[in-house]
Amino acid sequence: MSRKLLSALVLSAAMITVGFAAHAQIAQALPKNDYGDKGAWLCWTGKPGDACAIDLTTTVIRGDGSSTVETFKADPKAPIDCFYVYPTVSNDPGVLSDMHADAEELNVVKAQLARFGSKCRIYAPMYRQFTLTALRARMSGKPLPPGPAAGTTSYDDVVDAWNYYLAHENKGRGVVLIGHSQGSGVLTQVIAKEIDGKPVQAKLISAILMGTRLPIDRGKDTGFFQHIPLCKSASQTGCVIAYASFRDTIPPPANSLFGKVPSDNQIAACANPAALAGGKGEFHAYLSNAAAQISSSGAPPVTWVKGKPNPPTPFVSVPGLLTGQCVEKNGFSYLEVHVNAVAADPRADDIAGDVVQGGQVNAAWGLHLIDANLAMGNLVDIVGAQTKAWLARK
Repeated sequence: MSRKLLSALVLSAAMITVGFAAHAQIAQALPKNDYGDKGAWLCWTGKPGDACAIDLTTTVIRGDGSSTVETFKADPKAPIDCFYVYPTVSNDPGVLSDMHADAEELNVVKAQLARFGSKCRIYAPMYRQFTLTALRARMSGKPLPPGPAAGTTSYDDVVDAWNYYLAHENKGRGVVLIGHSQGSGVLTQVIAKEIDGKPVQAKLISAILMGTRLPIDRGKDTGFFQHIPLCKSASQTGCVIAYASFRDTIPPPANSLFGKVPSDNQIAACANPAALAGGKGEFHAYLSNAAAQISSSGAPPVTWVKGKPNPPTPFVSVPGLLTGQCVEKNGFSYLEVHVNAVAADPRADDIAGDVVQGGQVNAAWGLHLIDANLAMGNLVDIVGAQTKAWLARK
């Protein structure tokens, strides 16, 4: 994972925080994208140049320092589909990104999406998202860059891609919706306006909305979505998994971007992928080996096994090191992550993933950078179990 991608993910959640209405300036509608052109798709299982057809080899490192190499194989004939919307990653110069996949888009699907290819055919459209360039300008109080106003273009693009997928590719298959940060925000609106309570909801196996703050009514499993509850088990379908993660040692401060919603009658949804029924669970994480080597705080990069060079694989898995639970504390509802450090073991006692600015951890962001990585293995397993349940009930 590059420094640019880290910077992108640091800022991506602001789209959820400030709300899309703030960016919906009065704007002339832009020409629609042609989603019949596979070049408009970042990932499309089997297409030439599929950005999700990549190396996901993982070194599994146990507490005693021993390791094995885990290979990965996608299933192009998987019985269901996954439809993904990526977070704010574009460094394009305007308010809206173009439709060309740069390194940022390619890297984020590697971290957040491609591993689901073992359970589903993957569809990930390019879309004209609100860029990091514009987001930085807005957050610093500077004028937005020149070019067309954002309007509702990002949402409109994703809806157009979704409708093209339904009309030409779905063919009665179940589908899992996946998003992170700005992607989760766009998908939240798509689900509310296009899916919730409508006939197409019958195709929804689940929605995985990471790095967001989906409102649910207190004491209930629904809220912003009226007919799509939080998932409570891996055999439940037609439900949503939503969360934002924080270390137990660095809980969300009062100014946190996540874990709280405006209404006192609602809380931010938290469904723990490691324990959907509640309580603590062990995360089956797939951590970026490259990201572990980035240190913005001046601390040394992560060495996975003391005294040994880090493995060459793009990902590392660390069974037993990370556990988590959904908690409500100090007015916040979030996924609390605990690192089971054992000083006597040769394996690393910590992970990378904090947002660091000016050499200091910005507690308000939590572990937003690695929301997806923390529970990737759990989520893939859940999608597999939900697929079996959905097919059995079809």
